[in-house]
This record gives sequence, C-alpha cells and structure tokens, in this order.
Amino acid sequence: MPQAVVFDLDYTLAVPARDRATLLSEAVAAVGAPALTRAEYLDAHRRHLTGESREPIFAELLADRDADADPAALATAYREAIAAALEPLPGVEGMLADLRESYRVGLLTNGPVRAQRDKLSTLGWEDAFDATLVTGELAAGKPDPRAFRAIAAELGVASEDAVYVGDEVDADVSGATNAGMDAIQVLLEDGPDPDPRAIAHVDQSDVATAVPRLVGAIDGRDEGTAE
Repeated sequence: MPQAVVFDLDYTLAVPARDRATLLSEAVAAVGAPALTRAEYLDAHRRHLTGESREPIFAELLADRDADADPAALATAYREAIAAALEPLPGVEGMLADLRESYRVGLLTNGPVRAQRDKLSTLGWEDAFDATLVTGELAAGKPDPRAFRAIAAELGVASEDAVYVGDEVDADVSGATNAGMDAIQVLLEDGPDPDPRAIAHVDQSDVATAVPRLVGAIDGRDEGTAE
C-alpha cells in the first residue's frame, strides 16, 4: 500500500471563483500597469518558481514596457485578488481529513512563497496536511525531481511509496513519475488529454470521491483509469 498521498494545490484542490485572466487584468488596472496577457504571465511564472513573491515575475514582464508601474504593487494586487477568489473543490476538505487516517498527506505547490502561503491561509488549510512545501522555499520547482523528493522526505517516506495527484502534465505527471512516484492526473474541462504515464485519471469534479478509492486500489494495479 502507498504510505503517502501528495497533492498539487491550484486546480487540483482549489479553484478561483473568477477567471484568472480577469483577476490579472483587474490587478494590472488597479496599479496603472500596461496590459498583460495570461499567457505572458504563465510563461514568466515558469522561470520564477523559487522565490518569495511574484515581484520578479512582474518585474520581468514590465521591463520592456513603457510604464512606471511598481512590480511589487502589482504582485500584491494580484496576490490579494487571487486569494479572495479562491474556493476549495467540493468535498476535498473532508477527503484530506479522511486520507490522513490511513496515509501521510502532503502538499507540493509551484510558486512564490507569499502567494501560495496566502492561499493556504485564506482557505484555512495551514494544518490540513502533514507536510506542505511551496517551491519558492526550495532549490527547484516542479517538474524537477528534487521538489518531489523534498516533500517525500518531509513526510518521512520514500518517493516510491507516495502517490502524487495533480492536473498538469509536465509539472505534475512527468515530474512525479520521474521522481519515482505514482501519479493520478486530474482532468480539467479544457485541460490536456489523459497522459499514459499516470496510473489513473479523474475528472476535477470527482477528486474528493475518486482519489481515495484509486489510492486504495493502487496495490492491485487493477483500476487503470477513472474518466
């Protein structure tokens, strides 16, 4: 049996009640910054997975634009907007509590420390996990295997004895499997197709009910996928 279950945060356990692109646009407008697209933001975000805040992300994005906007002020505005809009998926809080009765339960989330820790505080999840790591606190972010090994070490288990649950193919499925973990891929409505490296696939709306069942069945390797 697996000894630990590790989760991604965004779009795996919690989602914003409002579109992220809209939240970004509103934060940009609030500080008088030039327009930024969600795609531009995500591209820069991938280059700044280990840091304290989103300030370096916005500093990079604003560097080539003719604007006096403060990257720190924009980082704060966006962080506060996202935290205020974040909601847990139905049933996941009870799922986490139930899983902790049989497994070590961890969280490994990509992003700056302040942004991700703010989300956990807003959700009231500071004590929802046996161990929580934000890649801003680490030497490397997902999909680097070092990030996955770090959360396994925090949980006191070998990587091979942990199951990772996440929605992104590269950051989550590829990263976890390269670190020796089994992976369960969370499928989003407009997200990537099921990846064959994951041992199971579950729709985002079914995370709370499907993940415990799948984890319990992993030893037999008889579940395949859960579409």
